[in-house]
Amino acid sequence: MSGEPVTCLVCAGCHAPAPPPDGRHCPCRCPRADSGDGVDHVIARVLDTRRVRFPRQGSANPFVRFREFFHSYQLAMAGGMPDAEYVALVEELDRAVARVDGHGFQITPFAPQSSLAARLGFSAPGAVWVKDETHNVSGSHKARHLMGLALYLQVIEKLGLAPAEKPSLAIASCGNAALAAAVVARAAGHPLEVFIPGDANPRVVERLGALGARIAVCEREGNTAGDPCYLAFRRALASGAMPFCCQGSDNGLTIEGGETLAFEMAAGLDQAGARLDRLFVQVGGGALASSCVQGLREAAATGAAFGAPRIHAVQTRGAYPLRRAYELVRQQLVSKLNGAPQGQPGPAHDAACADWIRARSDAPEFQAVLRHAQTHRSEFMWPWEETPHSVAHGILDDETYDWFAVVQGMLLTGGWPVVVSEERLRAAHAAARETTSIHADPTGTSGLAGLMELAQAGVIGKTETVAVMFTGVER
Repeated sequence: MSGEPVTCLVCAGCHAPAPPPDGRHCPCRCPRADSGDGVDHVIARVLDTRRVRFPRQGSANPFVRFREFFHSYQLAMAGGMPDAEYVALVEELDRAVARVDGHGFQITPFAPQSSLAARLGFSAPGAVWVKDETHNVSGSHKARHLMGLALYLQVIEKLGLAPAEKPSLAIASCGNAALAAAVVARAAGHPLEVFIPGDANPRVVERLGALGARIAVCEREGNTAGDPCYLAFRRALASGAMPFCCQGSDNGLTIEGGETLAFEMAAGLDQAGARLDRLFVQVGGGALASSCVQGLREAAATGAAFGAPRIHAVQTRGAYPLRRAYELVRQQLVSKLNGAPQGQPGPAHDAACADWIRARSDAPEFQAVLRHAQTHRSEFMWPWEETPHSVAHGILDDETYDWFAVVQGMLLTGGWPVVVSEERLRAAHAAARETTSIHADPTGTSGLAGLMELAQAGVIGKTETVAVMFTGVER
């Protein structure tokens, strides 16, 4: 065991190992990603959890405290870099981020919100935990994903495995992800091109320009399927840009930076001796939910004790491609497995089906259905047919790019996706502002809308402990 790497990069779809960094190839995308073979080619970081122990204490910088989980760290160790040198590299980049944005990365608050729990009718004041990302670098969780990517670029540069010239980076985003990318790229000294929609927040556009990003405005033309910003981003990748984004399907290493949020939640619950029953995560492109699924699984496997929460993805009626994909997978599972619960569509039926499927997750038929979904992406995930609109504009991705990992995570934990109305999104935003001191925007509180939906439907026990993530500051 000791001679094997602690982490490796493998395509979850075709199982091919990622090409090693050699100055020419970037291992963040599967070489077969554009083959058109229908397989969901997504590079995944695989961790040997037998050789890592969950750190219950440590640095206030999550990228230092949880460094053993990172592929960049394990690559550095394999390349002969001392642990102290890696820590110094993280701290140096963090100081550069602070010079750009005013502060660097720190473990962010995760605590019960008693007034919010009371508003929702829970019996215990500690029943509703909130992860507050509004004071994170650039004002949202997005910078976590991108700091992980920047650390990898720094490591391969130190090891002499990077291209001779710093590669140009690219991202497609309407707001928080673009700001995060611009801050971290500026700190790391990389040029960045940002593809944004025509209705992007003017304050965001102004800040992007001040950070030195090259801005390309992408308008939707006619009935062209798919997000025009994302399509332009993909063209930039084809021309040689490196994906510096929050879509795991385009850069698999973006997930492990986001996992630090899950590790922090696991650590907080572990320290408090609390058991988490459900986690609600707002979903656009899916990287945050994918990070939470993988991070909580790895935290549990390496020693953290916090229960086995159901994962609920939350989407808006403006666009819910993940819910559509989940239902298609569920239909196939019901047809292959006998005895599915009957009932009218709704949360109670979702709950019954979720428990029934989870109890059969070891069945060969379950594995076969999931493998079929992973190798026939277009049957389950395709661009939303209409131009999406919502007050929670940050989760209006035409596709859920990290869809499979999220669907699989929900099925294995007994969770399911929740679709909420505009009225529910506004009510959640108001409840968050009235019962907490956290100034999150409607996108950032949309996970709470999913919790409110299921609480009102009566499928959440009043003694359960649940968690939501407030992910973006109101600008």
